[in-house]
Amino acid sequence: MTIGIVVAVIVVIVVLWLIIAYNGFIRAKNNVEEGFSTMDVYLKKRFDLIPNLVETVKGYTDHEAKTLEKVVSARSMVQNATNTREQLEGENALSQTLHSLFAVAENYPDLKANQNFLDLQVQLQQIEADIANARKYYNAVVKIFNNKCEMFPSNLLAGIFHFEKKPMFEVEGAEERQNVKVEF
Repeated sequence: MTIGIVVAVIVVIVVLWLIIAYNGFIRAKNNVEEGFSTMDVYLKKRFDLIPNLVETVKGYTDHEAKTLEKVVSARSMVQNATNTREQLEGENALSQTLHSLFAVAENYPDLKANQNFLDLQVQLQQIEADIANARKYYNAVVKIFNNKCEMFPSNLLAGIFHFEKKPMFEVEGAEERQNVKVEF
């Protein structure tokens, strides 16, 4: 009788742990999805500003076609992304090309004084700040989820229910961490 009670208690504890751990995974997964969606809203706002920015700059910098082409190409990379990892890589490339675009704009006093350009620049700076905050939140919830996927004993449950690590949103490659070089 005592052995039966002990076994029943152990079974109840294991079942409770499975329920709590599974629900923890679902909560963490939903937080990751929410974090990505929030960040995606800001990335979309930036994405939508880029054609206006490119058109404004194009009118002042006819011989800077290469820089403008890189911005448009990076924007297309984001638009054609088929999964989260590709989208994050595209967003990193887009951020880099936008830095190049603003570095080029520094050499055009008329452009820097253009009210439309200044408005777009202020909007983009605000969106970049929002993206940075959303990126921090996203990476924080991804870290929590990934820890659950890798740490014992929850990693056993992750394997059973096919919970897989999520990608962090980070700068890729040493060249993207360096300052932009502008050459004429």
